[in-house]
Amino acid sequence: MRYFIEVAYKGAKFNGFQIQENAETVQSAIDHALSTLMREKIETTGSSRTDAGVHALQNFLHFDLEKPLHPQFIYKVNAILPPDVVLRNVYNVPDDAHSRFAALSRSYEYIIYMQKDPFLQDRGYFFPYRLDVDLLQEAAGILTEYQDFTTFSKRNSQVKTHICAIKESRWTVDGTRIVYNVTANRFLRGMVRGLVGTMLRVGRGKMTMQEFREAIESRNCVNADFAVPPQGLFLMQVAYPEGLLSDKMTI
Repeated sequence: MRYFIEVAYKGAKFNGFQIQENAETVQSAIDHALSTLMREKIETTGSSRTDAGVHALQNFLHFDLEKPLHPQFIYKVNAILPPDVVLRNVYNVPDDAHSRFAALSRSYEYIIYMQKDPFLQDRGYFFPYRLDVDLLQEAAGILTEYQDFTTFSKRNSQVKTHICAIKESRWTVDGTRIVYNVTANRFLRGMVRGLVGTMLRVGRGKMTMQEFREAIESRNCVNADFAVPPQGLFLMQVAYPEGLLSDKMTI
């Protein structure tokens, strides 16, 4: 049987999502918990690989298992997982369903706060500078006109294409917070933080709109700003075709 699992996590204490040698990652913690409970080696495949320090309100993984799941599977796995990771749901899916390739889109949110707030310290980017929100909004809209985002991909990402279809790109103001929301069919390594950092330069008047367009069209990552920290970034949602997650298990 193939299963999808839905998880959420705070990324501050992890060296990213994907399994690495001699490093604690979200995926390694999940694989350890599943293997411990089921008493056999389980290797998961993730839908989206978040960087070190990045959080997720929703991410998915899939794994295969021949024997039935433990009758208290969710409760038991959560008891084994570290406090910063939670298993929310389990879905029975077709044998050929793939958590990464079946995904239609991913949605991210980046949180910036303008006034000092200790409760946002590890969940946002403290940026106490004047920003022109109208310029930020214009820059966000410009991104939907493009498909090649080579400029916003970190070097050595080992991808075959830098083409992405951005479906939503907008800024919203919520009190002292300014939040960027972006949805696309796929994202490149470091892409969202590169988009945010470069747009902040526009919002501060350090880059004109024409220069922003030229940076995108240059297809050169030296023209993007990746300096924004990871703790402001959240993977909010991974969307799948209708019906794929219809068989939610109650265990």
